[in-house]
Amino acid sequence: LNRKKLVKTSSTPGKTQLINFFKINDEFYFVDLPGYGFAKVPGSVSKQWQRLIEAYLQERETLRNVVLIVDSRHKPTAQDRQLKQWLDYYQRPVLIVASKIDKLKRGQIQKQLKQIKQDLSLDKTPLVHSSLEKGRREEIWKNLWP
Repeated sequence: LNRKKLVKTSSTPGKTQLINFFKINDEFYFVDLPGYGFAKVPGSVSKQWQRLIEAYLQERETLRNVVLIVDSRHKPTAQDRQLKQWLDYYQRPVLIVASKIDKLKRGQIQKQLKQIKQDLSLDKTPLVHSSLEKGRREEIWKNLWP
């Protein structure tokens, strides 16, 4: 969104614990769901998030696209794979974005993208995001509405 003061962010995974709605314009909301992959939270909290996320994704009739952000430094988690399978099953459009690409060494990037593509059973290589390269954000926006 490129609005640094829109919401408080944390360097600690798991700080988003609610569904946050951000109105972009009269026709478009950006919705931030709780992270689950590397959050250091009790299992009961993680399960609660899973139920919250599943209910939102299943019941939200106006949902037009889901962006699944995976950390490119790691293999997709079991939760990443489960969410992708769930989205496929319910025929929800999903855009996979590999984040933190700037944290990888140049030689690791293609290997990690191939791993993500394989683990999530993707037809094409995921898009990438780097906080250092502004052009990557534009590519993601363009792919939200194919």
